[in-house]
This record gives sequence, structure tokens and C-alpha cells, in this order.
Amino acid sequence: MFAINLLLGIGSGLFVGAILGYVTRQAIARKKAGTIEARIDKLVTEAKEEAKNLVVKAQEKSVQLLEESKREERERSAQIRSHEQRVEKKEDALDKKTTEIDSKSRDLQEKAEKIKQLREDVEKMREEEVGSLQKISHLTKEEAIEMLLDKVAKQEEKVLVERIEKMEKDGKEELEKRGRNIMVWAMQRYAASQSAEITASSVPLPSEDLKGRIIGKEGRNIKALEKLTGVEIIVDDTPGAIVISAFDPARRQIAKMALEKLMTDGRIQPARIEEAVEQASQEISKKIQEAGEAAVYDTGVVGIDPRLIRLLGRLRFRTSYGQNVLLHSLEVAHLASALAVELGLDATVAKKAGLFHDIGKAVDHEVQGSHVEIGRMILKKFNMDEAVIKAMQAHHEEYPHDTLESVLVQVADKISGSRPGARKDTLEAYIKRLEELEKVTNSFPGIEKSYAIQAGREIRGFVQPEKIDDFSAKKLARDIADRIEEDLKYPGEIKVTVIRETRVIEYAR
Repeated sequence: MFAINLLLGIGSGLFVGAILGYVTRQAIARKKAGTIEARIDKLVTEAKEEAKNLVVKAQEKSVQLLEESKREERERSAQIRSHEQRVEKKEDALDKKTTEIDSKSRDLQEKAEKIKQLREDVEKMREEEVGSLQKISHLTKEEAIEMLLDKVAKQEEKVLVERIEKMEKDGKEELEKRGRNIMVWAMQRYAASQSAEITASSVPLPSEDLKGRIIGKEGRNIKALEKLTGVEIIVDDTPGAIVISAFDPARRQIAKMALEKLMTDGRIQPARIEEAVEQASQEISKKIQEAGEAAVYDTGVVGIDPRLIRLLGRLRFRTSYGQNVLLHSLEVAHLASALAVELGLDATVAKKAGLFHDIGKAVDHEVQGSHVEIGRMILKKFNMDEAVIKAMQAHHEEYPHDTLESVLVQVADKISGSRPGARKDTLEAYIKRLEELEKVTNSFPGIEKSYAIQAGREIRGFVQPEKIDDFSAKKLARDIADRIEEDLKYPGEIKVTVIRETRVIEYAR
């Protein structure tokens, strides 16, 4: 019974507790709900207030923007009105000028028509007068002019000759003075020393015993050396030296270097000779490359193909009338460039043309044709500028002078070749040149005798005074100079002097 009562009491307590818990939770839930609703109401109120403020600010901003846009519109309208006013003024001024120009143009046209009419009238009157004169004189216009000129020429021949001589003398003196100044200035800027090359080289020997070793048994060594190098080795009674003779400087240098190597090594035999010649050839090849590069560097020429530079270096071992061709080319390049600067021409083109004007001589023993034609082909192959080719191809007048730079290259070439000591010639060629000069001069009618003087730099011709007058003597000198330029080849220039003298002899008895 007690247990039942206990259970009933516990159940009643639990029930009452459950009811109390429910009531308590409901109260807490209502309290929380009230708090959330209050916060929501507060947030809503704040949001409405903020939205209201934003709307007010937006309205104020829009009003401000509207006012600014209106102000800018007013300013633009004012600017547009100002531009329109200026345009209207300019249009009015242009209309006024156009009207004035049209008026002046009409006036000028009317004046031109009047002048044209006056000219026609004058020409008509002139033709009528000429016709009247022709009827009176029974001569045409051309016949009258010719008759008048003949009469004046006969009456004033002496005056004309003196005046022509004076004009030619004054102009020639001024031109010669100017030309001398330019050439001297250019030559002073590049005054390289010149020495004639020889066709033989001497190799000193430490002892006379080496001569026999160089010759070898039955001449084997010297024959092998001559065969490999293409030179002639002269072993004679000259003490302490042997002579290497050849027209090709490169071959002479290879033979000399090979001999020096053999004498230093001490082993002189055909096999060793072949090795020494091969080594010397390689060294010469290297020197050729270095010579070409040095020449390009010295002249300041850039953008040149390395193969063309090597061909240029081969000129170091090429001579012309005893003059080293590479040194000659360097001198021509510098002289042509200096002359171009003085005359206001293209110095770069003149320098390149001067440097490569004899490039054909590097292979003229391998390729047929003149060195000028070979040089043109080489420069075209290496895409050289056409202006440079035109400037170099006329230095021997095989081609016409298309540019002024070509004249400068020819002048520089003659300056370099005609310097004292620059070149040497054989006695036979020298005598032949003098004979050709006298032969050309004597071929002209009226020449009594002629003499080539100053090593062929001047030709003097004596004329028969009864056949050649003073005026004809001047023309004869020009004709002789033209014939020499056409028929002969010579370095520098040749002065032509025609001498006419009259001697009157009487005897007193």
C-alpha cells in the first residue's frame, strides 16, 4: 500500500513538474519573441530612416547635377555662338578676298590679252620689215646674218682672239688655282710615303755552308723549293745571302719565309721543304686576311662581306708598275673622300669606290678581262651599292662618267699614280710612250716638228706659220689633246703646247 502511495506521489510530482516546465518554457519563449520583434521593429525603423536620408541626399545630388549640366550647357552654347560668329567673320573676309581676286584675275587676263595682241602686232610688223629688207637687199635672213658675221669676224678677228685668250686665261688661272688648292689640301691630309716595289728579295745566310745545303744533292732541294713556290732562287758568289726572284710578291714572301724556317730548323730536305712551304702559305693566307681587315678599318668602311675583305687583302701582294696596289687603293680612297668633302659630294661613295677601284687586280691572273670589268663583276656579286660601282668603273674611262664621284676617283687614282717615286717603268715603255706622243702630234697637218719633254708630261708642237694662224693654233692644241686622250694611255696629265712664230729676215748691203 505504501509502495502504491509512493508511486502515486512520484507520478503526481512528475506531472506537476511537467506542467510547471511547460508553463516556464512558454513564458521564456514569449519573452524572447517579444525581444526579437522589438529588434526587428527597431531595425525597420532605422532602415526607413536611412532610406529617407538616402532619398534626400539623392534628391540633393540630382539637383546639383542638374544645375551643373545646365551651367555647362550654357557655357557650350556661348562657345558655339562665339565660334559661329568667328566663322561668319572669316567667311565674310574670304568672300571679300575671293571677289577681289576674281576682279584682279579678270584685269590680268584682259592685260594679258592686250599684251598678246601687241606682241602679235609687233611680230607682224617685224615680219613685214624683214620681208621689205629681203626684197631690197635680195638676201634671206640667214644669208644676211652669215654675211654680217663673216664681215665682223674678218674685221675684228684680232680683237676676238685677244678677248677669247683673255677670258680663257682668266678662267683657266682661277680654275687651276682652285683645283690646285683642293688637290694640295686633299694630298696634305693623306701624305703617305711611297716606294717602288722590286722583283727580287734577298735572304741573309748565317753561314756560307748553308748555300750547299739549300742547293742539295744534284740540286734536289733548290729544285723542290722552286717548284713548290714558283720562284727563281739565285745562289751566286754574293757573300752571306741568296736572292729570290719573282714578279709575284706573294710567291717571293712564301719562299723567303719557307727558307727562313728551314734555316732555323736545320733540316733541309724535300719532305721538310714541302712542310715549310705549306706553313708559310698558311701564314701568308692569314696575313692576307689581316691586311684586308686593316684596310677596311683604316678607311672606316663598314658592312663589307668578309670574302670581299679577303680579296682586298690579296692586293697587299700585288704590284702595278712597281707600286703596291693595296697601299695605292688606300691612298685613292682617302684622296677621293677628302676631295668629295671639299666639293660637297658623297664622301662615303667616293671612299668605297676608291678603295675597291682596283679590286679586279686581285684575280685578274685567274679571270679573263680587264681589271675594271672583273672588279664590276666582283662588286655586283657581293651586292655593292650601284653608286659605288658607277664611281669606280670609269677610272680608266672604259665607262662614261655617270656621277661626279667617278671623276673624283679618276683624279685621285692619277694623283696617287703620278707622285714622284710612286711607280717605276721600264726604259722601253718610257721611250715608247714618248714616241707615241710625238707620232700623234706629228699626224696633224700644219705641224712642222714636235718634242716630248718632262718625261712625257708635256708635248710641244711647232707649226708652220704660213698655214696655221693664231686662232687655228688654239683649236689645233685642243684637237691634239683630244686625240691623245682617245688614243693613248698614261698616268696623270699631259700638257699640250702649240708654238707659232714668224721670223722676218732682211739683209743690209
